[in-house]
Amino acid sequence: MNIDKQKVNVPSVLKEFEKDLENLQRDYVSIKAKPLGCDLSNDTLELTKSKFLGFPFFPSDSQYPKDEKGKPMALIAQINFAEVPELEGFPTSGLLQLYFPVDDWWDMGSEKIIYHSSEDLQKRSITDFTFIDCKLYEELPIYKIHDLSFKKAIDTGCNEDSQFSFTFGSKDYWDFEEGLTESEKQEFNNYFSCSGHKIGGYADFTQGDPRDYDQKQMNDVQLLQIDVDDFIMFGDSGVGHIFINPDDLKSGHLERAYFYWDCC
Repeated sequence: MNIDKQKVNVPSVLKEFEKDLENLQRDYVSIKAKPLGCDLSNDTLELTKSKFLGFPFFPSDSQYPKDEKGKPMALIAQINFAEVPELEGFPTSGLLQLYFPVDDWWDMGSEKIIYHSSEDLQKRSITDFTFIDCKLYEELPIYKIHDLSFKKAIDTGCNEDSQFSFTFGSKDYWDFEEGLTESEKQEFNNYFSCSGHKIGGYADFTQGDPRDYDQKQMNDVQLLQIDVDDFIMFGDSGVGHIFINPDDLKSGHLERAYFYWDCC
């Protein structure tokens, strides 16, 4: 029996383009980030739990990530794919981790991305994190530990993502929007929104999609998006992303992913 994939309803102002817009919709996983009241040095979440900030799972027989100065790096994000609803092409197990240096985190290229397979998770983890000085975390873009939960959703696309290419008849995105009434513009902008914390889906930017300027990256997949929230901000209302080459994603080499962020 064929089961049609769920779709997001296309608003009336876009009805003439309904079928084409539905074909551009993508499944993704929405992330709800719940800030915790605990101190940064007192992470109450399990080491393998999906989280923003806090203490990570890290095998005790491996070298904990350090920056160029030899300082222990800070866990910014940890995604346990066993907790995530199944998303086509994405892992169903293992831990994806993003680490920042506590100094000059904004310098792209200084971060580290690590993937622990399900086999790695059988190892004994570091449990004593007294070697980390959480007082140095004050300048990081995430200010509180967040407990993460997940829900499958559908992305409709947005003009900021270079992989979303759509022409409204003879008009581009901006020309079409300009001809709408205020109420129609609200419908239009509500539909074309890529904001929020997410796994997969379309990406949101403040300064443009970097994949649009590099032929080798144009097909890269968004692994993770970390958006502005009450206790999260990359620079001035910026957004953070992890991208990966589709072949590396397929082969499970998530450690080859790369980080990008921009702000207003």
